[in-house]
Amino acid sequence: MLNDLLAFLVATFLLGPLQSELAERLQAGQAGRQVVEQVARCAADAAPRLVERAAAEPVWAIMTALRAWAGMVTPEAVLRDAAPSCPAAMDAARPFLAAARSS
Repeated sequence: MLNDLLAFLVATFLLGPLQSELAERLQAGQAGRQVVEQVARCAADAAPRLVERAAAEPVWAIMTALRAWAGMVTPEAVLRDAAPSCPAAMDAARPFLAAARSS
């Protein structure tokens, strides 16, 4: 039960906002469907590891959520750190994310 609550909180306050920001930026950067799907898989892979880490380090979870909300850490950095499948997806998305930032 507690693990379910923690998973909900991580999904709501950390993973959801990160996914939304990435999706918006990829769309603005005109990323292809394959890149968007790779990033979505990355986020899905990250979810269990984020919940696990949040359970072990609640202060990390709170600080990461606050830093992401304040723009002090990028969604790419959080996902790259959380899931081993993320570096390739984030590398593929990087040009589109950069294009979205500059527009």
